[in-house]
Amino acid sequence: MALPPRRDQGGHPTGHMVVCGDDGLARRLASELWDVYREPVVLVVPGGGAEVRLEGQPCVLSHAAGPMGRTGPATRRSVGTAADDANGGHVPPIREVPADSPTDAALLHAGVDRAAALALLYEDDETNLRAALAARRLSPGLRLVVRMYNRKLGQHMEELLDQAALLAEPGMDRAALAASTTVLSDADTAAPALAATAVAGTSKVVQADGLLLCAAERTPPGQGEVPDPGLCTLALLSSTTSDPAGAEGSDASGSQGPLLLPDDRAVRAAAGRGTVVLETVRHAAPVRPPRRLSRSGARFGELFSARLRWALAGIVASVLALTVTTTVLTDADPVHAAYLTLLDLFSINDPAVDEPVTRQVLQLLAGLVGLALLPLLVAGALEALGTFRATGALRRPPRGLSGHVVLLGLGKVGARVLTRLRELDIPVVCVEEDPDARGLPLARRLGVPVVLGDVTEEGVLEAAKVHRAHALLALTSSDTTNLEATLSARTLRTDLRVALRLYDDDFATAVHRTLRAAHPDALTRSRSVTHLAAPAFAGAMMGRQVLGAIPVERKVLVFAALLVAGQPRLEGRTVAEAFRPGAWRIVALDTAAPAARRPDLASAHRDGERPQLLWDLHPGYVLRPEDRVVVAATRGGLADLLGRGTAPRGTPTGPRRRPAPPRQGDAPVAPTGAGA
Repeated sequence: MALPPRRDQGGHPTGHMVVCGDDGLARRLASELWDVYREPVVLVVPGGGAEVRLEGQPCVLSHAAGPMGRTGPATRRSVGTAADDANGGHVPPIREVPADSPTDAALLHAGVDRAAALALLYEDDETNLRAALAARRLSPGLRLVVRMYNRKLGQHMEELLDQAALLAEPGMDRAALAASTTVLSDADTAAPALAATAVAGTSKVVQADGLLLCAAERTPPGQGEVPDPGLCTLALLSSTTSDPAGAEGSDASGSQGPLLLPDDRAVRAAAGRGTVVLETVRHAAPVRPPRRLSRSGARFGELFSARLRWALAGIVASVLALTVTTTVLTDADPVHAAYLTLLDLFSINDPAVDEPVTRQVLQLLAGLVGLALLPLLVAGALEALGTFRATGALRRPPRGLSGHVVLLGLGKVGARVLTRLRELDIPVVCVEEDPDARGLPLARRLGVPVVLGDVTEEGVLEAAKVHRAHALLALTSSDTTNLEATLSARTLRTDLRVALRLYDDDFATAVHRTLRAAHPDALTRSRSVTHLAAPAFAGAMMGRQVLGAIPVERKVLVFAALLVAGQPRLEGRTVAEAFRPGAWRIVALDTAAPAARRPDLASAHRDGERPQLLWDLHPGYVLRPEDRVVVAATRGGLADLLGRGTAPRGTPTGPRRRPAPPRQGDAPVAPTGAGA
């Protein structure tokens, strides 16, 4: 469903999206905004005139003279629509404005003063900051999405820009202020999808309330099998037992195509069709005991070797034996006998010249044990010192480790993925060639084993125990290194799950197809950071109520957090009554009090924060105005809920229920803290 373009009194498109950048992320984000959300986009990039494609149709960029005395915006036109353009009946979804830098003039030429949101995606943090300050001055109510690598500086700039927006528009409400400025890093936004690829084999993920949710495809259940519903059923695939082509057959004549957000009746009637269910990402591989996976310091068993421990045990046994013998053969009590033995052991007792022969023999034996104790103490101190140094540097992979994830590369992206994997309590072994890589201090702090060496050299992958690993993540900055490591790992284990980072899309497609043909039983995925990061940036530009989007064949499902107040199709209705098959479905309820709610549910949890979303929601729960819910919706359904479309046919319009008090048993159960 394509939303109609919005225009101001002068006929210019208003409320559009402006994307500024100098790399592939900008173009990818522009396509994401149009393909998923049907938002018109103005793309500000250096140069222009390249041939591009939009939704499978060839497009060309044409330049027109602009008011700036230079080449004007490059307009994206679908082939065959020139007559429509001449008649003014066609508004291009993506327009390009060539500009070497995001100056005030360039931003105004892109229509920032009339735009709904602006994304600044330059690789230089200073350029993004300058443009953000200028854009906030030109349009105080503009929603800003800024790409920054320095996260600490980004947090400060986010607060500063929000404060500037509040001062410029004092009447801005709390929700609008919370979504006013968002600072993101492409590495941070791509990390959840990369981690999910290693764990679940898919990058179709949405991050909500600290959880990673993925859309898992389920094959049609066999005879007598019970299908796994997951958290809920999102779609019925076009693939059937007689037509396994699925997405390839969805455009064919007479094909059913995917059915989004079906009700229970449609799911029961869809015999032989695959399903897409929503489920949390969990690690299903064998997990070692927690003490083998991570630790903050060295254990006693690692400070002293086995030989040293046996020698120390022998010394202790000798002291005990001498103490017992002294107690039996002399008149001393056990405590005094132990004291005398220790004095003789450390050679600080007086010689037993005038004492019985038994006492003299015991003193000599204690002196011999003391001579053996001195080198033992020196060796233990030296070994412990070396172990402490090794522990403070890097760990080696434990001998019995298995079911782990081998992570190649601890750069900007690798460090973020390592953090996400450890948050999921997944064992990781890292491989890094550069001893000064930015992720090594993080691995040292988390106690993650690291193998220093070139992954292309023989023996490095074996040292990382890749033959017993659950998955391999090749995230170095070199395509050839990632590919060579993948091929080497395939020779060690043919069924290993592999995800490799490749920059060139055509090269990634060729590699994926070849590896899939050569190893049909293994799962191989090629990932691009810009491809994985674009949905998060697009969601931020739509407002923080949008948590993400998941593609289902050639359609898209959008997940958003909405307030029930002011929603006539939700307020006062039960969860079951608010469900509109094919349009939207409530999947979770925010149980936190309105004053304690997190403004951005898509962000990761901070220390001390607890999950606040209830996913197993009773269908009879009555939605109250103060509630906040997470909905899964189609593009048209979300546009209707946000007041930008017409109501689908069949939408409930009857009288709303009064919120009933929660009851136990079969009645709706209100979550703790909801509406407090």
